[in-house]
Amino acid sequence: MYRIGVDLGGTKIEGILLDGDGRELNRLRKPTPQDQGYDAVLARIKEIHDLLADAIPGGADHTFGIGTPGGISAATGRLSLSNTLCLNGRTVKADLVARLGREIAMQNDANCFALAEAMLGAGVGHETVFGVIMGTGCGGGIVHGGRVLVGRHFRGGEWGHMSLDPDGPLCYCGRRGCVETYISGTGLARRYEDRFGRRKTMPEIEADFDAGDGDARAFCETFFDDFGRAVANLITVLDPDIVVLGGGVSKFEALYEHGPRAVARHILGDELTTPIVQHKLGDSAGVIGAALIGV
Repeated sequence: MYRIGVDLGGTKIEGILLDGDGRELNRLRKPTPQDQGYDAVLARIKEIHDLLADAIPGGADHTFGIGTPGGISAATGRLSLSNTLCLNGRTVKADLVARLGREIAMQNDANCFALAEAMLGAGVGHETVFGVIMGTGCGGGIVHGGRVLVGRHFRGGEWGHMSLDPDGPLCYCGRRGCVETYISGTGLARRYEDRFGRRKTMPEIEADFDAGDGDARAFCETFFDDFGRAVANLITVLDPDIVVLGGGVSKFEALYEHGPRAVARHILGDELTTPIVQHKLGDSAGVIGAALIGV
């Protein structure tokens, strides 16, 4: 069975065609026409789907899945927390089903990342995989036995909105002290500015850390500890076989030395054997995962 996946982002929409063995046959990338509104975005998704479907040898059957930031409400069927802002509050999945004349699967992008890494990437061979995205935001996905666990309310793995401190920084979700405000790239840049009065991106902070800058060293010690507390919390609840990190912050090499030490300080019990590793599929994990969730 051929598989088509679409990774729906705020600036671009990427599509991929996989064969039955997971090999890439075709890939497309087009701008997200947010400025043209809701119908234009849905039309672009259909365009990419149709172009990839036309590339399937002999017009054979295929599955179709979409990954997007945010999630669909179990109560209303409407999308929320998407960075494609014109989609929020809309019945995106139902409207796409009507346009395409077929069933589709739609999942949070962190779930797609986690599934791709579990099936084809760093998590291969592990029963329970927790995939983490630390980029502009911070999300997570749980894969057990090759299946994404979405939960009763479709919020399984939403680790980025667990609170580390009810008096902590205000998160866009309306709560305070969410993991996302402490260890996402955006949250870290904001916290650095609050602490030192000047704004730097996370890659700049990482470069300063590697060069031995005192402020960057002190700041990253706090970051490593926050990371350790957050990951220790999820290990205490889920106890996965492996934690796979993705997103821009996951490129920080020092994290793989200092992060596990911090997790070990906060973990319940006296032993930490859970591997905490970098992704293997890179920026392709999201779109590959979208193809894998397809129906």
